[in-house]
Amino acid sequence: QVQLVESGGGLVQAGGSLRLSCAASGRTFSSYAMGWFRQAPGKEREFVAAISPTGFSTFYADSVKGRFTISRDNAKNTVWLQMNSLKPEDTAFYYCAASLRGNYYSGSRTDFGSWGQGTQVTVSS
Repeated sequence: QVQLVESGGGLVQAGGSLRLSCAASGRTFSSYAMGWFRQAPGKEREFVAAISPTGFSTFYADSVKGRFTISRDNAKNTVWLQMNSLKPEDTAFYYCAASLRGNYYSGSRTDFGSWGQGTQVTVSS
C-alpha cells in the first residue's frame, strides 16, 4: 500500500484560495488513481475530485466543478488540490486517497484502499 500525508489546510475567507498537497511514499505511485474526499462535522465523507494514474483524466463533484483543480506529478509522488473561490460550505476535513481500481472515477469511497490522515480546511464568511 501507498502511504499518504496531506498538508496545506488552514483558515481562509470566503472567496479565497488554498492549495492542498498529498505526498505519497513508495515507488508505485504512478500506478494509483488519486482522489480527494472531504468530511464536514455530522456529515458523511464525500467525493471531491479524482485523477487518473497518468494525470490525463480528471473528475469532479458538481459542487466543486469550475472552482477546484486536481493535479499530480508522478516524478514527485505528489497530488494537489487547488481550491479557488472557496465558500463556507467547503469547510471540512479533506482526505487524500489512492485507488488501484479501474472505476475510481465513480467517487465511491470503497474504491480507495489507502487514505491519509486528513487536513482541516475552514472557510469563514
